[in-house]
Amino acid sequence: MSVDPMTYEAQFFGFTPQTCMLRIYIAFQDYLFEVMQAVEQVILKKLDSISDCDISPVQIRKCTEKFLSFMKGRFDNLFGKMEQLFLQLILRIPPNILLPEDKSQETHSYSEEEFQLLQKEIEQLQRKYKTELCAKQALLAELEEQKIVQAKLKQTLTLFDELTNVGRDHGISDFRESLVSLVQNSRKLQNIRDNIEKEGERLKAS
Repeated sequence: MSVDPMTYEAQFFGFTPQTCMLRIYIAFQDYLFEVMQAVEQVILKKLDSISDCDISPVQIRKCTEKFLSFMKGRFDNLFGKMEQLFLQLILRIPPNILLPEDKSQETHSYSEEEFQLLQKEIEQLQRKYKTELCAKQALLAELEEQKIVQAKLKQTLTLFDELTNVGRDHGISDFRESLVSLVQNSRKLQNIRDNIEKEGERLKAS
């Protein structure tokens, strides 16, 4: 059997030419075996009708097998030649013929060098697309973070406004200035506490 894959022919026929030839070969062999079995049965029936025949069924079977082997050898030889003719002249698409789905190659043909350049350009575009996609994802993540920060800032400003209104209700004119003053006084008190703790530790150590 031929080892040429004949992929273009398989694209057109829907099967490989080698598979077609193999099926024909098997069909011929099966037919040959059936014929030899039929011939053997006819011979055995003829022998049954002959009295005092010295030829046994075993001898008939040996002769049938020998003749079958001879016919199979001749058949394999002829089939090998037939296969070459079929694969070269009948089941082969000429190299100058394009299938309808490949007609675009006539107007869009590329050399090997041009094809390599196109491949490189495609790879560059793919890398650029991946880079832009990563940048887009990073921007979307940053945008989500900004939305969270804005929401928290809005909550903080709302809280300050509410505290300012409460301060006004209790006679505090500017709540924000009072809050700044409170923070500064808290820091002073914290510093005084830290100094007292240090002085206490020093006295204990002495």
